[in-house]
Amino acid sequence: MLAEERFSMILQLLKEKRTATVSECSEITGASEATVRRDLNLLHKQGRLIKVHGGATILDNTFVMGERDVSTKSQLNVEEKKRIAAYAARQIEEEDFVFLDAGTTTLYMVEYIANTNAVFVTNGIEHARRLMEKGARVYVVEGHLKTGTEAITGSQTVDCMMRYNFTKAFLGMNGVSVRAGYTTPDPEEAMVKITALKKSYITYVLADHSKFGKVSSVSVAPLSGASIITDRLIDGVYREHTAVREVSDL
Repeated sequence: MLAEERFSMILQLLKEKRTATVSECSEITGASEATVRRDLNLLHKQGRLIKVHGGATILDNTFVMGERDVSTKSQLNVEEKKRIAAYAARQIEEEDFVFLDAGTTTLYMVEYIANTNAVFVTNGIEHARRLMEKGARVYVVEGHLKTGTEAITGSQTVDCMMRYNFTKAFLGMNGVSVRAGYTTPDPEEAMVKITALKKSYITYVLADHSKFGKVSSVSVAPLSGASIITDRLIDGVYREHTAVREVSDL
């Protein structure tokens, strides 16, 4: 069998399963495991798959164009987002100084935040209002209020955030990818997330399963830059890059 025929069979297997072991690739191609390993290394160098320990995973290259408005996003994967939000809220401790990113999953977090001495900084208007109703001490960053996502963004926002040192930050993302890391479609919102990540001791990215394997136009950080809280992890390769907490059973 020619090498290109083996490559085609391996890539088709990955398309169907997303991940495959060396032994699985060996079985379908009839080639030795040593040959398969060489094939996987070459395909990885060609950018056609991602080589991982013991096998390979599909190249996650689904590009996300644009962004839905808050009203639309709030209706997607609601139960999954609430489980993620409930777990994330339990990570907040007394005396924490928290940055809470604008977004639907972070907004659900407010429902689960009990009486606390933690102080919050947010770029979400609705987040601030609901935190205030709960009696929390909250600061709203200055900047431009973006229609659609209802997030405060811009250079003023970044300048304001640079004055703070957060113990924890909770961020939303549009895409989570091995190649591109954490991504979002808006450059100004990306700068807010980048600043929050840089100024926080611990950063959590809240992402339901639909965000994985997606790439948006602006990179915020590599996967290692934050821990992930998700409802379920479809591909174990992400654990090789950062800490991941699945909350599907919680």
